[in-house]
Amino acid sequence: MKKVLIIISVVLILLLFVGVGFYFWGIKPKDNNNDIVLFTILPGTNKTTIAKNLAKSGLIKSDLVLDVYLFFNKVNIQAGEYELSSSMKPEDMLIKFSNGDVKINSSSITLIEGKKITDYAIELADKFNFSKSEFLNTLEDEEYLQDLITKYWFLTSDILDDQIYYPLEGYLFPDTYEFLNNITPKEVIEAILDHTAVKLEDLKDEMLANNYSVHDLFTMASIIEKEANSDEERSIVSQVFYKRLAENWSLGSDVTAFYGAKKEMGKDSETWDVLNNSNPYNTRLTDGSMNGKLPIGPICSPSLSSIKAALNPSSTNYYYFVANTCTGQITFLTTANEFYAKTTELSSIGCI
Repeated sequence: MKKVLIIISVVLILLLFVGVGFYFWGIKPKDNNNDIVLFTILPGTNKTTIAKNLAKSGLIKSDLVLDVYLFFNKVNIQAGEYELSSSMKPEDMLIKFSNGDVKINSSSITLIEGKKITDYAIELADKFNFSKSEFLNTLEDEEYLQDLITKYWFLTSDILDDQIYYPLEGYLFPDTYEFLNNITPKEVIEAILDHTAVKLEDLKDEMLANNYSVHDLFTMASIIEKEANSDEERSIVSQVFYKRLAENWSLGSDVTAFYGAKKEMGKDSETWDVLNNSNPYNTRLTDGSMNGKLPIGPICSPSLSSIKAALNPSSTNYYYFVANTCTGQITFLTTANEFYAKTTELSSIGCI
């Protein structure tokens, strides 16, 4: 009997050593592979199932060992999608689960200068979980707009004018953004406006002290953005427009006419219907109603360069400019005769 007890004791000790050895083997990383594996824990999944799924995914050596570990260690596991690798210790995986260190599902989007807010709405709707109409409808919420006006110094009651097509047109700064995939339209709008505020911080005092309102400066910058291609051109285009305003002329800008008529330059032919469409954006009107006036609001999102040009026009003395559509080059002119001669020349070669 004594021998039997000794044998049993030896066997038990051996089993204990094997069990302990197996446990310490099992809590080590499975291998040295650093490849990322996405591992999902659904809400309500029990710990035994999580351990089995980790083993099935090739991330741990033994689900049994992990079960034992979880039995003796209280771990609060949070649902979500995690980035793991088989080179990680099971203990480190559990720390990630406890901390809720989930993979952030996000997407980047680049909003280009010179685009309209409706263009942005389409691009955002293609990337994120809301529609174009949901985004644009958010921009029509007057109570929400009032809240934004109190939050951002560059937004004023000017944007609430009923004749403005889209109140935040021009104020959403063009740049590359990274947003969570489940972001809402309001969160997008405020994230971009926060960025606009950062970009304008160095210009704030200058903009507030200008003879033109901040809204007018954004409007001017948006037209400059559509009309010019370089910093030098932007400052001269700015000078032309301010000069015309000072002389109580209309700006005579085609880009404002097309925006006002809700047409696309290059897609919709330039017709008298567009140029004579009566609306508060169209500076091509010849009835005097837009003389000495800017459009009622911006027509696109201007770059920082165009905003700076609106603040700092050149010291030249031009009244006209015309773009060669074949080369993109802009010619600046002083007199009407020079302007008509240049447009005739470009028209004859199909470059206007």
